[in-house]
Amino acid sequence: MTSQHEHRKDEHVSIAQHFFNTKKPTNDFASVRFVPQQLARTSIAAIDYQTQIGGVSLAHPFYIEAMTGGSEQTGRLNKRLALITRETGLAMAVGSQSVALKQPELAASFQVVRQQNPTGVIIANIGADHSGQEAQQVIDMIDADLLEVHVNVAQELIMPEGNRQFNFRENIQDILATVSVPVIVKAVGFGMSQETLLELQDLGVQTVNISGHGGTNFAQIENFRRPHKEMTYLTDWGLSTVESILESQPLQSQLAIISSGGIQDPNQVAKALALGSSAVGVAGYFLNQLFHFTDEEIITNIQEWQYGIKSIMAMLNAPTLAKLRQTPVIFDEKLQNYRQQRHLN
Repeated sequence: MTSQHEHRKDEHVSIAQHFFNTKKPTNDFASVRFVPQQLARTSIAAIDYQTQIGGVSLAHPFYIEAMTGGSEQTGRLNKRLALITRETGLAMAVGSQSVALKQPELAASFQVVRQQNPTGVIIANIGADHSGQEAQQVIDMIDADLLEVHVNVAQELIMPEGNRQFNFRENIQDILATVSVPVIVKAVGFGMSQETLLELQDLGVQTVNISGHGGTNFAQIENFRRPHKEMTYLTDWGLSTVESILESQPLQSQLAIISSGGIQDPNQVAKALALGSSAVGVAGYFLNQLFHFTDEEIITNIQEWQYGIKSIMAMLNAPTLAKLRQTPVIFDEKLQNYRQQRHLN
């Protein structure tokens, strides 16, 4: 018999797909423009966009962000994603593994990722409501290279059966002191303020995924699951992906920043990197691809993204990510106003 937690995994995927197909992302990347450089001095072959997360090397600066696992259906999706990342050299994060701690028989829906991609970079995932010991269990479950710890207070409070009290700070400290791999603290589509980033830095966190508003919207998803669907007033809760990156800029010399939240194309990846991100996570776009394209077609699409990012870097005379971060960008009036109000100039 399917448990409530397992059923919720399938619901999240189904509802996320529904909203992906009916709502355009609002991550604010349209409000950022590159300044073209017409006298080319480099080539595609000269582009080196390798990067690191927590000291772990990535061949490509974007990866497939946490989405799936925890049920039979999402286990099949994990298997497909693992095969796709194996063929394209992308890193991959699995969805929250807490369900497998409660129901060990569901661990296979996550373990299939390492089985299909034995040498790839795999990122484990657990909520900040868990202990360091539990975090190490999910790492061992899939022989993970990194661990994402998600902070999701808004999602939990809107979720009908979610948590109502939180000890995120204490748990993050315990996890940092316990686990055997580098830790990423990750938002879940609500963004990160500078105040939160300073708190995380104070706790000893070194890598943060700001995961901004504009992609998969867990306020919207969890409200859809509520009997009366009355919490629509929180649909726009949070900071956009670009706003969150701007919040992080004064701290980027101390914190490594990963960006995610509604990333739709190589140009948005390049913009996130130019604004100081070390890497970029993509979730909803590739989840949607799984339901509409074959694995071979998705592999081709990812290879086109890889070429597209390098092309943009070549057009900007930026052969490395360090050079890309030095390229000028233009913000529209809305983002300029945001920067001024938040004293981020």
